[in-house]
Amino acid sequence: MTYDVTLLILLAAVLHAGWNALIKISGDRIAVMAVVTMAGSILSAFALPFVNSPDPASWPLLALTICIHTGYHFFLPAAYDHGDLGQVYPIARGMATILVTLGALVFAGEHVSQLALIGILCLAVGVMALAFDGGKVSSINPRAIFFALATGVCIASYTVVDGLGVRQAGSVLGFAVWLTICNGVLTFLIALIWKKREIAVVLKNNALTGLAGGAMQVGAYWIIVFALAVAPMGMVSGLRETSVLFAALISTFLLKEGFGVWRFVSACLVTFGLIVSRNRS
Repeated sequence: MTYDVTLLILLAAVLHAGWNALIKISGDRIAVMAVVTMAGSILSAFALPFVNSPDPASWPLLALTICIHTGYHFFLPAAYDHGDLGQVYPIARGMATILVTLGALVFAGEHVSQLALIGILCLAVGVMALAFDGGKVSSINPRAIFFALATGVCIASYTVVDGLGVRQAGSVLGFAVWLTICNGVLTFLIALIWKKREIAVVLKNNALTGLAGGAMQVGAYWIIVFALAVAPMGMVSGLRETSVLFAALISTFLLKEGFGVWRFVSACLVTFGLIVSRNRS
């Protein structure tokens, strides 16, 4: 993995932590998610004239990942309804890292070196440990854990499907643009069924927040899709999970959720995993 790809993935991590924080703090979370994803769809539509359509061979995978992304868009805000950003985010991302590596091995025959595997495992352990600050597992709402784990399964699933899809699409950005358009519209329409009033409130009071969240979400995703096309899935997923560090800072200084010694140790594990996971040989 080259350094320019590494830096792009780290930028995506910052953007991802940012829009997750907006979902956590900006009113009814499903309604905010619906507005954010719809904003992302609108922004993506402007890119359509400048990208090639994905090859028809990738359409089944495109349809599958649209459905998985849409499920993710509902599990994530549900998790934030029951738990803190500093708890939910690392559980979901840590679960995803391990599952993506296994999925890439099983479905894509993708192998990484033993050293890189150790790094990915350190990342996973580090981000999961961030959720259990001081070992206070009992303080976490079981529903938050359930929805966070479900979110992690969705993340892992769409990461593997995306990785397979972009390699068949012929156009990486074309695949990404059509995905962000379709899953945003689908999420918005489903949410509109039972959150119509809440969505109207978000559009009235937090339209700029929704637009900013949509821009961050789309930007982060397009970067990751590009990275999946040129680098191993497990390593991309592992590097992306450094977004947990940025989310931890946001939870500390913006949401006042605390950042104790346990979280510092966890952050060091993540940093070590970041360095080691870049080794492929």
